[in-house]
Amino acid sequence: MSISTSAKKLRLLPLIAVIFFTVSGGSYGLEPLLGHAGEHGVYLILLLTPLLWDVPAIFVVLELNSMMPVEGGYYRWVKHALGMRWGFFEGWWTWLYTFVDLAIYPVFIVSYGAYFFPDIMQYKIPICLFIIWSMAGLNILGILPVGRVSLFLSVIVLVPLIILIGVFFYHHTGPISLPSPSLKGISFSSMGMAMYVVMWNCLGWDNVTTYAEEVENPVRTYLISIFTAFVLVLVVYFFSILVAQQSHIDFTKLTNDGFPALGELIAGRWLGIIIAIGGMAAYLGIFAAVLLSVSRVPKVMADDNLLPQWFNKSHSRFGTPYISIITCALVVSLMVLWKFEELIIIDVIVYGAGLFLEYIALIALRIKEPNTHRPFKVRLNIFGLSLMTLLPVGVYIVALSGALLSKEGGAKPAIFAICTLLSAEVVWWMVKYWRKPA
Repeated sequence: MSISTSAKKLRLLPLIAVIFFTVSGGSYGLEPLLGHAGEHGVYLILLLTPLLWDVPAIFVVLELNSMMPVEGGYYRWVKHALGMRWGFFEGWWTWLYTFVDLAIYPVFIVSYGAYFFPDIMQYKIPICLFIIWSMAGLNILGILPVGRVSLFLSVIVLVPLIILIGVFFYHHTGPISLPSPSLKGISFSSMGMAMYVVMWNCLGWDNVTTYAEEVENPVRTYLISIFTAFVLVLVVYFFSILVAQQSHIDFTKLTNDGFPALGELIAGRWLGIIIAIGGMAAYLGIFAAVLLSVSRVPKVMADDNLLPQWFNKSHSRFGTPYISIITCALVVSLMVLWKFEELIIIDVIVYGAGLFLEYIALIALRIKEPNTHRPFKVRLNIFGLSLMTLLPVGVYIVALSGALLSKEGGAKPAIFAICTLLSAEVVWWMVKYWRKPA
């Protein structure tokens, strides 16, 4: 009996889970936010940054994906709108930032494991390598196994956070007193670092479109899934930070020991254990989901002869771009020694540059192809889209300026990220020299 094509494609609930992990994976990773923003600034930065940074990106992604729901997503949008050179820049930048991004998660899994086994850190490298290659193997099996695992892990991630929030409100007898929102007393560099923490915990909406041809009814399914995931992310973040702020936990301890320390403070070690398990599941799910999204880009770039043709090979049984997946795993295996706060600065700067190319692509396609069918369309004209683009650009500039002025080591990774962006021009000329016509 043959299996229908639609049965082989990702459906609504697994896609919501994959998007949740690609973009967030729960509030794990937000721990440094209170230390940077303080009680009075944390809610302003936590709520305003996603509205200015994420909402415009979501609208752009939904319109372009409804217009071109294709394998390779953002790379093919930019190539179609702006030409091969800028398409290459988009693919190159995304590839590089994702290597940096993926290097963070195995280390975090080991860090949360240290809650149970303090000596585990001396085995960090072999455990990280095991995690990287296990998730690479899962991705080679295909999008459906990744979707099912993501759905299962999302339960393990959310349940401990729900228990944390529920236990806190059950035991909390006094009123909930929110500090008056203010950025007064927060240095510009600290504000920039706080924004980077939130931006890093809310990026990747375009990444989830690289496998659009493997999603059932992609236009409708993406529309529902992305908005559902966005609301879920904001709710989880807000209540997690609210509990941390109301518990009066030492912000330095929260930054160093993570949410398990918060759980132990509120209800004892049993809750710390559950939250640590949730943190490990979160980063495992994020790694699998992000690797799924980035592994499709080299394949479509190889179709255009922008990368060697062996990236174009698909697994004979599972139909997945296994060479691309293995290459990603190899590079990430070499990058697991970097520091977290340096990585997120590089991450956001390089990712933001690629995201802005997508904004430009949307505006260019509105001008060049105004009559092309768009099932989802942002209800703004060209001028309105240009103004909307200024919102994330403003957030990006403020955060970058704060990092460059930071005394906490933010300037070095920011300069490295800028050099990484400039590398695209060098590699492009090398590709032009060696490239054969497609």
